Amino acid sequence: MPVAPSHPRQSAASVAESRAALLKHAARDAVDYLETVNTRPVAPTREAVNALAALRGPLPDGPTSPEAVLHLLSEYGSPATVANGGGRYFGFVNGGCLPAAMAAGWLVSAWDQNSAFQVQSPVSVALEETALDWVRQLLGLPAGCGGAVVTGATMANFAALAAARHALLARAGWDVESDGLFGAPPITVVVGEEVHSSLIKALGMLGMGRNRVVRVPVDGQGRMKADSLPPLDANTILCLQAGNVNTGAFDPASVLCPIARAAGAWIHVDGAFGLWATVSAEHKRFTHGYDQADSWATDGHKWPNIGYDCGIALVREPKHLKAAMAVEAAYLVQGDQREPSHYNPELSRRARGVELWAGLRSLGRSGMAEIVERTSSHARRFAAGLRAAGHQVLNDVVINQVLVSFGGPEKTLRVVGRLQKDGTCWCGSTVWQGHTAMRISVSSWATTVEDVDRSLAAMLKAAEDEATD
Repeated sequence: MPVAPSHPRQSAASVAESRAALLKHAARDAVDYLETVNTRPVAPTREAVNALAALRGPLPDGPTSPEAVLHLLSEYGSPATVANGGGRYFGFVNGGCLPAAMAAGWLVSAWDQNSAFQVQSPVSVALEETALDWVRQLLGLPAGCGGAVVTGATMANFAALAAARHALLARAGWDVESDGLFGAPPITVVVGEEVHSSLIKALGMLGMGRNRVVRVPVDGQGRMKADSLPPLDANTILCLQAGNVNTGAFDPASVLCPIARAAGAWIHVDGAFGLWATVSAEHKRFTHGYDQADSWATDGHKWPNIGYDCGIALVREPKHLKAAMAVEAAYLVQGDQREPSHYNPELSRRARGVELWAGLRSLGRSGMAEIVERTSSHARRFAAGLRAAGHQVLNDVVINQVLVSFGGPEKTLRVVGRLQKDGTCWCGSTVWQGHTAMRISVSSWATTVEDVDRSLAAMLKAAEDEATD
């Protein structure tokens, strides 16, 4: 196959030689990028963003050589990236990408596998199945769980809640996959007042409504109040949160799950990052009781640092996920073994399970625990330094999330703006329980104590400069 349409008459040897040279050049560019990612400003400069105009414009009438395309990406694309792979990005609970997962990602692109069915890629399916079971073990979930590797927690919530919708309506005698929701028995969805937006989005995509949820009041850390739980029954989905996106707090699963199970409700857990606390002896207490749920959603690109994109949906009884997601067509060759597309919202898809396998294999159980414990320790270091300087830390720092106020809302936002402009690190802002705050999410394997101290100094300087201006 030609490397570029501009060379349609290349010999096979010439094609292979050109492709090899191109990929070696891409590898050099990637290594050069990574070697400087921790020394450049975390956010791209305005000039770098403006220079992206060179990549816009109409599609050329004729072909462009692969070498020229790669040059454009390196020259204009690399400077306009956010340095998520460095140690001082603390926005949006974004992890970095482990070296093993990154290298596996390069290999996945070279393999060019479609991981929809066994016949299309035996290796992709085998590694995905293995990785899913490793995740189940790490999270302390029951044997027999089945699942899917998806793009992120939004699709993990979508897949798991689709399984819940199927199970509850099938129990009521309704085939939702065949007959839809028109005229179906109603399902009540119960969430905490601080439910994450990705779960609400998933409910909207499933036709269960973003506004039809029953919201349960939360306490001063964002945890669902057990004594405010409404009556539950067999037509209820109770959605718990493991790791509040602002505070890191956990709903009291050990109290809520027995109530829900006694009522026959389906229990779903949105645990995009917090569920991974299970692997840490120091933090496991926060996840007690979550193994009693019926489905779980989590991310591989947050605490496990697998890179983008990677999410995981797990269901206690895989038959419900299969019923919601199975695909049938005469041309789809299917074997007797598990076929991933019967458990996944997607059909054709990248073999992202390979990167999940590689990252987890490189870490092992102890390495995964070490990431959780080290990043949580970094969060406590941030909180202690900010408190010592007289700033208000709003949350109990239980894992890797810190909320800090520098005064009133306007002042806090100005400090955040100064910090982002400085470029030493990057943190975002939030509004939580009426307080405007800067949000620090420490999620990357690459963050060191030196990164924390350097970033803390930049935060304190931004606050001091704001106070003296």
